[in-house]
Amino acid sequence: MRGQKQDYDGWAQRGNKGWGYDDVLPLFKRSESYEKGGDEYHGGDGGLSVSMIRAKSDISQAFIEAAMEMGVPRNYDYNGEEQEGVSYFHQTARDGFRCSSARAFLNPVKKRPNLEVITHAHTESLIFDQTDTRRVVGVRYSRKGQTHELMLNPGGEVILSAGAIGSPQILELSGIGRGDVLRNAGVEVRHELAGVGENLQDHLQIRLVYEVNAQTLNDAINRFVPRMGIGLNYALFRKGPMSLGASQVCVFAKSMEGLETPDIQFHFQPLSADKPGIEMHPFSGITSSVCQLRPESRGHIHIASPNAVDYPKIVPNYLSATADQLCAIRAVKFARAMTRTKALSPFVVREHVPDNDPQTDEELLQCARNISQTIYHPTSTCRMGHDDMAVVDDRLRVRGIAGLRVADASIMPDIVSGNTNAPTIMIGEKASDMILEDRQ
Repeated sequence: MRGQKQDYDGWAQRGNKGWGYDDVLPLFKRSESYEKGGDEYHGGDGGLSVSMIRAKSDISQAFIEAAMEMGVPRNYDYNGEEQEGVSYFHQTARDGFRCSSARAFLNPVKKRPNLEVITHAHTESLIFDQTDTRRVVGVRYSRKGQTHELMLNPGGEVILSAGAIGSPQILELSGIGRGDVLRNAGVEVRHELAGVGENLQDHLQIRLVYEVNAQTLNDAINRFVPRMGIGLNYALFRKGPMSLGASQVCVFAKSMEGLETPDIQFHFQPLSADKPGIEMHPFSGITSSVCQLRPESRGHIHIASPNAVDYPKIVPNYLSATADQLCAIRAVKFARAMTRTKALSPFVVREHVPDNDPQTDEELLQCARNISQTIYHPTSTCRMGHDDMAVVDDRLRVRGIAGLRVADASIMPDIVSGNTNAPTIMIGEKASDMILEDRQ
């Protein structure tokens, strides 16, 4: 899932040279091994395996047909010419196993003599040159109760890839960030950089749950014999529900007329639970989860103490922007309308979540607040740019600090219109090129 072309063109239009869609498409292709082979939009021999979903269900097909009744076109490749449409998800999977970034890119090279991987380590802070106090020369970390220091070779640099939560935390622990935040946390200010930890963006999913009269994963997982069958099917053949992600169907749709591109995304799951990863409901259930693709609400993440093991304070400010509130109302209306289509209504027994049948816009907004949760896409807390609130430049170098870059989802100027795994891998591809280029 890459997002929309306009996402990256928007980054470039803000002065970030080399980050437009035409610039980054080759990087997406380079990292990918697409099951159907390489073409104009896909790579065929990269490290990240991308495959089609094989286990499908009647209720999933009904959800696809319901979206089409709502005017959403059928789209077999949302990473192709157009994103808008309904499709089965593409999976980052290989032979029934998830193809994580570690499996795709780290495992094949971990025996290289110039690579050392240190596990069970917790980064405490950056180390600076004693004579040049704004040049990073190493990293301090703790492991099994002991503090260690890793120093750079001459001409080397540190690359922070700790994510939209970890990277700003490490910068602030090292004295890089907003002066008032650092002083309040008991950290000496080394370099004032106001944007560190600001501009936090995330996709907030509104999770509607329905009881249905068709077989779902709830039925199989809640019963011993079918559950064992799922396990055996996976153990012997690497097939069935355990070879899939929880979400099977994806919808990119426009919540109102006049939009140039989709503004909402559905993750449809043929299962239901109060929260992901816990016990399934005792009835046959489905989950229709919808999120706003380009939220305007902005939050922040900041340290509260100088101790690296203390959690930072995360304030996402979900639904604080009026535009986000209006989109949430439209998204809930769209999701509920899908259950009344000819394709899906014969399966729906009742609406389980929300449980109070909200009707007015005020009730729908309150419903969205009550049944929403993160979809795990935090970004933009070390955003790229050239203004006073930018943390890194368009070569991912931390502004005002030598020997230091950030390469993860935190550098996104704005969140992409979709899931963030593939875009983050693309950022890694881009960073690797720039690191090598700048050494020449």
